[in-house]
Amino acid sequence: MDTWSPPRPEAPPLLRRPARAPRVVLVSHDGFGLGHARRNSRIAAALRALAPSADVTLVTGLASRHAWLGADGVRVVRVPAVTKDATGRYVTRSGDLAGTLRERARVFAQVVEEVRPDVLLVDRHPLGIEGELRPAVVAARRAGATVLLGLRDILDTPAAVRAEIEGPDWSGAGRWVDEVLVYGSPSLCDHVAEYGLPVQPVYCGIVTAPVAPPRPLAGATGGTVLVTAGGGGDGDVLTSVLEAVAATPRYERVVVVRGPAAGWSVPDGVEVVAPRDDCTALYAEASASVQMVGYNSVYEAVVSGLRPLLVPRRAPRREQAIRAGRLACLGLADVLDPGAGPDEVSWLLDRPRLQTGWDLARSGLDVDGAARVAARVLAHAGAATAPARVAAR
Repeated sequence: MDTWSPPRPEAPPLLRRPARAPRVVLVSHDGFGLGHARRNSRIAAALRALAPSADVTLVTGLASRHAWLGADGVRVVRVPAVTKDATGRYVTRSGDLAGTLRERARVFAQVVEEVRPDVLLVDRHPLGIEGELRPAVVAARRAGATVLLGLRDILDTPAAVRAEIEGPDWSGAGRWVDEVLVYGSPSLCDHVAEYGLPVQPVYCGIVTAPVAPPRPLAGATGGTVLVTAGGGGDGDVLTSVLEAVAATPRYERVVVVRGPAAGWSVPDGVEVVAPRDDCTALYAEASASVQMVGYNSVYEAVVSGLRPLLVPRRAPRREQAIRAGRLACLGLADVLDPGAGPDEVSWLLDRPRLQTGWDLARSGLDVDGAARVAARVLAHAGAATAPARVAAR
């Protein structure tokens, strides 16, 4: 792997480019689940809030349609979707992975050529999942753009991530990536110590919804148990736990949100609601949640004031299991095994499932990541932000 460039100064210089509307392109590979595109959409909204004149383009491989894609005046460009099979290999619906990657590479490069961004923010894979982003990254950098890499809080086991960083998918990234932004906190995962990241990143905090007003803890019994599985593609992990939740008489309602890729069945007596673009309101109304441990959904639950019961997926990556364990250590969640029975589930549901703002503050988890990432991006773009809107965050 090539040697990475020295880290940039902690505060990038402002207004190093002509005073005009900043141009930003955000790229996420996605396709399986909504996480990458959802994070980018929140960052895009924060960019527009801080700099209303900003020209923001979001490139996504997400095939499904959602109201939050294209909101706040953000331009959306779609590339052919790439998803993962049960072994973790990337596949396409057509079966022609090589052809799909060539088309993705073409669209990525075309966007960079047409937009000529000041900043290119790439999510998770610095050069794409199979290097298909390399031509666009190289072209953007040579044209004077700042190239940033965004990484979520937890990636996988340290051994798996170290192997990835040292492998061909990251080869040459050090020549083109100017700075790494982590959408998390070092107290949750230190990317240098655990993953061997060859450059000191900037930790921006969790990119999620705003923290909801505190809810009264008294009288928190009864009400609704909300069950979510993100996009739903692997929601069968929740099947046996859901049966145990349905058999628990403590709560008045059990509501399941079926993601757009859900194909799993639910027990009798469970209320099923259609996929939601944003579950924030549902979390705010629930008295408890039982859910998988995708980045977006778990932090939406936490900032809404819930102490969720987490049922992590453990393959093909252990990301969810690691995130669940660490949030439990911080006192923000409890963890359930996929095979947990009614007695175990009932015992946990009998515990207080709401938390206070003090619980979140005491954990040390920074949840203002969208605004911090946006401010960092705009600083690299040399853009002045709107002071009144910054103060309002």
